[in-house]
Amino acid sequence: MDPRPIDPAEPLPQPDLTDAARAKLEPVIALLAADATAPSAVIEPERAWVVHVADSLSGLGFPELASARRIADVGAGAGFPGLVLAAMLPDAQVDLIESIARKCEFIDRAAAAGGIANARAVNARAEDWARAGAPGREAYDAVTARAVGRLSTLAELASPLLHTGGVLVGWKGRRNRDEELELEAGAPRLGVAPAAIRSADPYAGSRNRHLHLIRKTAPTPPDLPRRAGMAKKRPRGSDRGPVI
Repeated sequence: MDPRPIDPAEPLPQPDLTDAARAKLEPVIALLAADATAPSAVIEPERAWVVHVADSLSGLGFPELASARRIADVGAGAGFPGLVLAAMLPDAQVDLIESIARKCEFIDRAAAAGGIANARAVNARAEDWARAGAPGREAYDAVTARAVGRLSTLAELASPLLHTGGVLVGWKGRRNRDEELELEAGAPRLGVAPAAIRSADPYAGSRNRHLHLIRKTAPTPPDLPRRAGMAKKRPRGSDRGPVI
């Protein structure tokens, strides 16, 4: 396995939006502005292109995500980064996992409007989609999560979805030492390991954006997934003791 530095000085490279992806995303951005039920506070097209699309593109600076063929976007919300990844990676299948039905309905309308046939909404909690015998268990090359929760929570939700060697890419803001130490402490119980932290500058005005790459290093532990909500309520590693 190619080791990657935890905190390199250089930011993630920002991939260019392809013409084909732009053509697919234009109807998505238009729907975001026109649909009163759109589940996002950022709906004005000019802002949406940068806040949603440019930010989503930054994850493709990781080769592991850019080469993935099965991707799960956890807590998909209005469909970002999942719809952008699907538009940019037409040979990949992207499942946008979202527990709220009205958000799933919007995602499916957006994918249909843009002709993004390789994206679909999955109306389920990540824990249920990854249970033994469920379709999502250890089925994905990559999991993405944007503004979903603490690092250890993200890692716990992603681990049962990933096959060994797969990766989680988590979009976060300013680096948080307590979260990073919590993840390091909990990682062995989740079958994962932190692999890289890279800064990103996806658009003018963005500040302190960091993306975390976390690798699945072992088969899913038998106690995962826990029941819904536990990963957020009691993240693995939160019992490590005081931060020194």
